[in-house]
Amino acid sequence: MSHKDELEYGSAFVESALDESDEDRLSDKDPLSGMLTPRQIVEELDKYIIGQDKAKRSVAIALRNRWRRQKVPDELKDEIVPKNILMIGPTGVGKTEIARRLARLAQAPFLKVEASKFTEVGYVGRDVESMIRDIVEIAVNMVRKEEEEQVQLKAKEAAEERLLDILVPPPPRRSRKKRESHDESQLELSLEDPYERYLRTREKMRQRLRSGALDNRKVEIEVTDSSGPVVEVLSAGTEFEEMNINFRDLMGNIFPPRKKKRKVTVAEALRILAEEEADKLIDMDEVIKKAVERAEQAGIIFIDEIDKIAGREASGHGPDVSREGVQRDMLPLIEGSTVNTRYGMVKTDHMLFIAAGAFNVAKPSDMIPELQGRFPIRVELEPLGEEEFVRILTEPQNALIKQYAELLATEGVELEFTEDGIREIARIAAAVNAKTENIGARRLHTVMEKLLEDVSFEAPDLAGQKVVVDAEYVRNKLADIAEDEDLSRYIL
Repeated sequence: MSHKDELEYGSAFVESALDESDEDRLSDKDPLSGMLTPRQIVEELDKYIIGQDKAKRSVAIALRNRWRRQKVPDELKDEIVPKNILMIGPTGVGKTEIARRLARLAQAPFLKVEASKFTEVGYVGRDVESMIRDIVEIAVNMVRKEEEEQVQLKAKEAAEERLLDILVPPPPRRSRKKRESHDESQLELSLEDPYERYLRTREKMRQRLRSGALDNRKVEIEVTDSSGPVVEVLSAGTEFEEMNINFRDLMGNIFPPRKKKRKVTVAEALRILAEEEADKLIDMDEVIKKAVERAEQAGIIFIDEIDKIAGREASGHGPDVSREGVQRDMLPLIEGSTVNTRYGMVKTDHMLFIAAGAFNVAKPSDMIPELQGRFPIRVELEPLGEEEFVRILTEPQNALIKQYAELLATEGVELEFTEDGIREIARIAAAVNAKTENIGARRLHTVMEKLLEDVSFEAPDLAGQKVVVDAEYVRNKLADIAEDEDLSRYIL
């Protein structure tokens, strides 16, 4: 995943909507107000994640402690630091999903990074401080979206007026002056005045616009050209973000924003103009102030694959710039330091760091001692077996069988899973995990795809039919592949 993809993923994730039941309890946008109790947090996590009760309890307590910290006296508040968490367990058991759902419940800025992407400062690659810049960027997007929702009505009204000016151009100014100069004897002719006719026409057009009758009509609008100059940094080992220069803002201060014309539908024009009007109504200085505070006080950074940088340098070899060097660079951030970002200085003292790794080769004790001490909470996640797979397939709100049933329902195909069919899917997935690499619940995705491959391909021709997936159906499709270890390595 590229740097841009990480930001887009982060933004898209933190902006996703909660269930209605969640919104009722978390109506306040402040992530530290209305905090759920640890028991409620675990109950919400249970809707999507099967098992791993120890990990759920640990993250629930860590999240609740943030709310508790806000209630203690001010002189003690800054002294209480978050208890960072280290999750230990094989791939596919729910480490990342727990962190994702936790951030969604907390409505907090959330960033997932992989430790193996970073290198020691001075070498080609990303430096660890980029994760702080990224989470602040995500926080700005969050707060900005919240502010846009508050001014949405005003922005839409202003956009509507601008669009009506394009659809129904106002008459020449002299017509208004002529109307104002009419004496009382001429007032009876005012209905024939061009300006009066213009107002009537404008109101009629407004009604058509609001009803959606004009949505597909093409109009030409003038918008601000947001594209900035392309700057290529050629120096090795230096990232553009490290220069701490926003060239677009710099050029915007020197030259006025350019305008360009676009031909779009009325519906699209209304959306574009509403966004422009919202930009005018939002105080970005206040947005940045709130976002920086939210990142500092409520940010959650999930560092995956931390076991990949846990190995020590071997004697007689050169420095490993992607392992112990990264640990040393990461230590100040996790301990608490100040990072320079495009939005100003950001403190990391109260950000919550959750690290995770399989640790099937390295051990947590292989990390440098200082870094070990910054993750006081250690949670070992249990591997998943057949019984857990049955629950994963059926219990969560986003269960796999529900997803496939809804996907095929769009083609008019009714997909029904019997109880013995579900158990057979779980048995085969667990057996393949035992014979080959254990990839946890991710094995269910490969098994389900292979199982329903023919139905998915032929679905447009099966409209109106019902497909029953029972144990016999599963065995017919998968038994030979599951029993052949060499074949299952490539297919499942």
